[in-house]
Amino acid sequence: MPDDLPVTRSWLIPPGELSERFSRSSGPGGQGVNTTDSRVELSFDVRRSTSVPDHLRERLLTRLESRLVDGVLTITASEFRAQLANRQAARDRLAQLLREAAAPPPRPRRATRPTRGSRERRLAEKRRRSDTKRGRQGRFE
Repeated sequence: MPDDLPVTRSWLIPPGELSERFSRSSGPGGQGVNTTDSRVELSFDVRRSTSVPDHLRERLLTRLESRLVDGVLTITASEFRAQLANRQAARDRLAQLLREAAAPPPRPRRATRPTRGSRERRLAEKRRRSDTKRGRQGRFE
């Protein structure tokens, strides 16, 4: 798979910045599991990559901090029996993870006051709950 990995419309990762390792996978496959290296570990160096836009690098490093080892992000795929399918799955997962981490932060919520109706409903529910609990006390007036 010598193609560039598209993350967003303007951000492509060249194949030279991705490294793949193959190993034997667990799971279905019978005797083929013991002989075929179908498990894929796809690694991408976020910290040293030249393809990562400068304005996104710090955001990526912060958001992916728990998944990085020395600035390198590693994705493992072993859900398919075919190596090619696992390679594609790892590439897709890496692109999705980077896309989510690079997304701009959500706009802060603008504080609003509760409406009169919502305050009245809340107080009415509190009164109903109070009456229910008072009725369980066993005292009769």
